[in-house]
Amino acid sequence: MNARVTSRKSLFSKRAWTALAVVTVVAAALPLLNLVFPAGHALHVSSYVMGLVAKFMCFALAALALDLVWGYTGILSLGHGLFFALGGYAHGMYLMRAIGRDGVYQSHLPDFMVFLDWKEYPWYWAMTDNFWYCMLLVVLVPGVLAFVFGYFAFRSRIKGVYFSIITQALTYAAMLLFFRNDTGFGGNNGFTDFKRILGFDITAPGTRAVLYIVTLAFLVGALLLCRWIVTSRLGRVLQGVRDSESRLMFIGYDPLWFKLFVWTLSAVLCGIAGALYVPQVGIINPSEMSAANSIEMVVWVAIGGRGTLVGPIIGAFTVNGLKSWFTATFPDLWLFALGLLFILVTLFMRKGILGLFEDVKSLRRKTPADKPVEEKSREAA
Repeated sequence: MNARVTSRKSLFSKRAWTALAVVTVVAAALPLLNLVFPAGHALHVSSYVMGLVAKFMCFALAALALDLVWGYTGILSLGHGLFFALGGYAHGMYLMRAIGRDGVYQSHLPDFMVFLDWKEYPWYWAMTDNFWYCMLLVVLVPGVLAFVFGYFAFRSRIKGVYFSIITQALTYAAMLLFFRNDTGFGGNNGFTDFKRILGFDITAPGTRAVLYIVTLAFLVGALLLCRWIVTSRLGRVLQGVRDSESRLMFIGYDPLWFKLFVWTLSAVLCGIAGALYVPQVGIINPSEMSAANSIEMVVWVAIGGRGTLVGPIIGAFTVNGLKSWFTATFPDLWLFALGLLFILVTLFMRKGILGLFEDVKSLRRKTPADKPVEEKSREAA
């Protein structure tokens, strides 16, 4: 029992902690290298690279949120793209209000509302000119939706592939709703052409650097939070839900509230990832809710290694790095490459990239003394 508890407590080895610290310091240094050294200098990091890494960190945060429910609780969601987009839209509402009269039509209303002949803001846009109110919406909107949906789904004991299909249907329905012009969210084009955030020019190098550091801080904070959860007693119950929910119920636990907690927390983390994504990319539209985006999140987790926390982060960076290269070099081949990568990982690396490293380590540590008794007796004969 003590050995098992120790292994849970040491989810990351000392070497892993060191590697994480080094990667965090290197990542935090990128904005400094971008601001201090001029273009052309050997140590200069371009704004494009810094923006790309910031975008990948947002995706990594979303992958981490999905790993919490899929990797540790066994709940496969094909609808996390919805929570990601809702967080992005909540922040986007503030960014649209912050444009003021600097839009094309120089109106106090966003350009898309003027174009559609809206005369005033809808009621649900009230107070969205306040940054902190919109940050509250970033947390509440995905969280409340996840809680209500999860309560009825888990109470009805919907699980497995049926739950996955329902989450995808919910996301698709929301995407169709947001595509409509009369919903007040910009229709097909969504929100774009942002100017300022908290009074600062959103395209200024200093502002981009701050957004980058905030994103990195949230990613590291979310990783530590998730590690604390999965190594606690709560984490053991969640893994019990994943491994044998019926046995957990037999010994007196009610899985409903444990599943609901982790499902809601995962949705909130995904919403925060979307909120961090929007000001750095400069746009949010209903295509972020597409089924393909939610499925891609699952691919990130599977390729990196689900149930490992760090694996999904590695998977998000790996897949999106390949996507950036393929779409620039061989744009027509990316989907084929992604499908092939997923098949190869499923067949030959079921534990993902991180699991492959662990397998290599275990092979190196094996000694002749570790050989099975049958093999030893065969050699002796």
